[in-house]
Amino acid sequence: MIIPVPAIDLLDGCCVRLMQGAYDQVTNYHSNPLTVAQQWESQGATLLHVVDLDAARSGGQTHNTETIASIAKQVSIPVQTGGGIRSSADVTRILEHGIHRVIIGTAAVQDPSLVHAMVAKYGAKRVAVGIDAKEGEVRVSGWLEGTGVAAFEFAREMERCGIRRIIYTDISRDGTMTGPNLSAYRTLGMQLESAKLMASGGVSGPEDLAALDELESVGVDSVIIGRALYEGKFSDHTLWPDGLKRCP
Repeated sequence: MIIPVPAIDLLDGCCVRLMQGAYDQVTNYHSNPLTVAQQWESQGATLLHVVDLDAARSGGQTHNTETIASIAKQVSIPVQTGGGIRSSADVTRILEHGIHRVIIGTAAVQDPSLVHAMVAKYGAKRVAVGIDAKEGEVRVSGWLEGTGVAAFEFAREMERCGIRRIIYTDISRDGTMTGPNLSAYRTLGMQLESAKLMASGGVSGPEDLAALDELESVGVDSVIIGRALYEGKFSDHTLWPDGLKRCP
């Protein structure tokens, strides 16, 4: 069964969602991200996906860093985080805050050797790669810049660097609630040998989780959900039944 992972996207200290990664199309859902994190924990979530959107755009530390550290400290479930992680020092700093898993995105494209080094230092369970793609091309710096890099080929390269967890976001679906890109996840999953896929983008309700369940055989084991959670599309659905207590 696919494992749902709540998204907590931070912009200017608030919990928000963007439409297809556009910073000028922001929906603000809550001014206290810690309260949101505790809410998802109380409902049974086994992992939180926290992204520093300010850092993703600019790189480096932002005022959200302390918020992320506070969330990791005050919830009892694991937290994975990404956004603005550009160097080995950034990876170390994040992990020292008690974060379960760090997600490298832009820096993985710019310097694949960083990924290899961080996996060697911290292990594949604590380092993941985020691939944010639009029309099959990897985009970086908060999704604002194209790279000319083919997403699936890049995923295979990251697997060769030792990555065993890939978060694959279809930018064109993100924040739209138009359904996940099932064909992309299926195709990529079939091309990977050992890395697991965490899907992201487009989930609109329980029916999408059922469709993603069919991709477990090709390595898709979890999905990040944002807008659909915040807008109550799962209010009558048990996302984390007692038998689903695994952390992807």
